Amino acid sequence: MKMTKLFVQTQREYPSDAEVISHKMLARAGYIRKLTSGIYNFLPLMWRVLKKIETIVREEMDASGAQELLMPFVQPKELWEESGRWEAYGKELMRMKDRHDRIMCLGPTHEEVITAIARDGLKSYKQLPVNLYQIQSKFRDEVRPRYGLLRGREFIMKDAYSFDTDEDGLDEEYKKMAQTYKRIFDRCGLETKMVQSDSGAIGGSVSHEFMVITDTDAGENDVFYCDSCDYAANSNHAISKMTETNTDGQIYFNKSEIIDTPNTHSIEELSKYLKIPSTLILKTLVYIIDKNPVLALIRGDRTVEETKLMNAVGGTEIRIASAAEIKELMEQNGFDAIPGFIGPKGIKNVKIIADKTVQNMKNFVVGINETDKHQVGANLPDLGISEIIYQDIRLVEAGDICPVCGKPLSVTKGIEVGNIFKLGTKYSKPMNAVYTDENGKTHPYIMGCYGIGISRTAAAAVEAHNDENGIKWPLSIAPYHVVVIPVSTIDELQMSTATKIYENLLKAGVEAVIDDRDERAGVKFKDADLIGFPYRITVGRTITEGLVEYKVRETGETKNLTPENAVSEITEIVKTIK
Repeated sequence: MKMTKLFVQTQREYPSDAEVISHKMLARAGYIRKLTSGIYNFLPLMWRVLKKIETIVREEMDASGAQELLMPFVQPKELWEESGRWEAYGKELMRMKDRHDRIMCLGPTHEEVITAIARDGLKSYKQLPVNLYQIQSKFRDEVRPRYGLLRGREFIMKDAYSFDTDEDGLDEEYKKMAQTYKRIFDRCGLETKMVQSDSGAIGGSVSHEFMVITDTDAGENDVFYCDSCDYAANSNHAISKMTETNTDGQIYFNKSEIIDTPNTHSIEELSKYLKIPSTLILKTLVYIIDKNPVLALIRGDRTVEETKLMNAVGGTEIRIASAAEIKELMEQNGFDAIPGFIGPKGIKNVKIIADKTVQNMKNFVVGINETDKHQVGANLPDLGISEIIYQDIRLVEAGDICPVCGKPLSVTKGIEVGNIFKLGTKYSKPMNAVYTDENGKTHPYIMGCYGIGISRTAAAAVEAHNDENGIKWPLSIAPYHVVVIPVSTIDELQMSTATKIYENLLKAGVEAVIDDRDERAGVKFKDADLIGFPYRITVGRTITEGLVEYKVRETGETKNLTPENAVSEITEIVKTIK
C-alpha cells in the first residue's frame, strides 16, 4: 500500500473527550472516528487489526472443535421473555418496534437465540457435545459510554456456546476453552491473567475473566491476586480471610447504652470522637436495588462491594440511596434521622444484608436512627432484627489474607478481554431446550458460554503496547508489518531503492507500506511511530554506501543493513507468526 493512497488522516492533537491512551492514540492515528456517543467508525487501519484478531480467534476456535455460525443482530421480545430476561436485563437492552408494532431488541448477547437454535436442531444425546460460535456486532445502551472502544455501546464480539449432556462434559469444555483463550491472547501479543469473576447479566454458577494487566487509567477492574499461589479474582468476586477486630484486648464499653455523639456524620468522625478503632463500629448503608431500599451492614473499616450486595438480593440494578430516599425510609418507620446516624434497629419491611464481618462483632457502636446519638456496647440481639441475611458483601483490599494459602493479596488494574461462564440449565430449562437420552427421557442441555471482545482486545493491545510517540502493535495484529520510508522522494536513488524494497517485501508475503508522500522526513517518522508499524526501513543518505536503516518499533533498536538483508530479516520474522 502506498501512503498516498492509504485512507488515513493522523491528527496533531488528541480528541478532547478521550480519557485513556487507547482512545487517544487510535483516534489521533486515524484508526477510529466517532460517529456518536459510544459508537465508532472502524477506518481501514482499524479494520485490518480487527480482521487479524478475528482470524486468530477463528483458527483457535476451529482447532478446538467449535463450529462457526452467524446469528441475527435484531432479536424478538418473545425469546427474551422465555428466558425471563426481558425485564431483568435492564436499560442496557435497546428495545424498539418494527413497522408492524412487533417489539424487538438489538442483541447485547445471544444466549436466547442460540438456545432456540439448539432446541430446534439438537434432539438426541448422540448429537452432543457441540460448541457453536459467532463473531458479531453487539449493542448495549451503556448509561455512560467512555474509554473509546473499551466501553462503547456498539462493539464486535466473539461468543461461543457449548451444549453437553452433563456437568462433566461442561467441565471438560470449560477447561478446553480456557486453554484456547490462552493461546488466542498469546498470539495477539497480550499477557493475560485468568481471574474468578461475577457472572453478571449472563448468569451461571461459575465464571472467569481474562484480564490484560495494566497500570493505566483504562484498567476498569481491580484484580486481586496472590504471588504465592494461583488465586486471582475480580474485585466483584474476590474474597479474603478476615482478621479479628483490632482492639488489642481492650474493652471500650462495659455496658450497652445510648450516648450523645454530636456532629459525627462519618466513621472517621465517630471513631475520633469516641477514641475507638473503626473496627468497633457497625456501619449501616442504604441502597436502592431494583427500586427497593436495602440495608447493608458492614464493619466500619470495610467497604461494601456493590455487585456482591446486588447479587445477595438477586437484583439487576444498584445505587446508593439519595438523602431524600433515606429521609422517606426513616419517616415510614417513625424516625427523623439523617445519614451518619442510621441503624437497622426498628426498620421494618426492608431487606437487611450483613457482611460476614458483622457476625463476630461484640460490644460495638451502631446508629439508632436518632440524629447525634449512637448506641455503644451493643450486640446483635440488642438490635431486635427479625431477619438478617449474612453474605460476603465486602470489597477486598490489598494486604488482605489470601483465602487459599494465607499470604497477603496484591491488587492491580485489569482490562477484561474475554470471559467464560458455566451456564448450566439457566437458559435451556426455562426455554424447554432439551435432548433425549439413550432411555428416551428428555433433559435440558448443560450449557457454557465463552466470549471475547474483538474490538476490546485491539484497544487493550494499545494500552499494553505504547510509548509517548504512539502505538507499538504486536506484529501478529498490526495493520501492516513494515513501513518503507524514502527520506527524499525527489532523490532518484532513494526513491528507486525504496520502491524496490517495497516490491520485494510484497513478493515475499510481507504486508508493507511505502511512504511516498512529498513530506519532510520528520513528519513521516512521527506518523510511522504514531500509527505503530512494527518495523521501519528508512532509505536515506547512507544508500550511497549501499545501506538502509532498519528499526524495531517495540525496542527502538536500529541497525544499518543492505536492502537485501533488510528484506530478508523482516521476511523471516513475519514467517514466524503464520
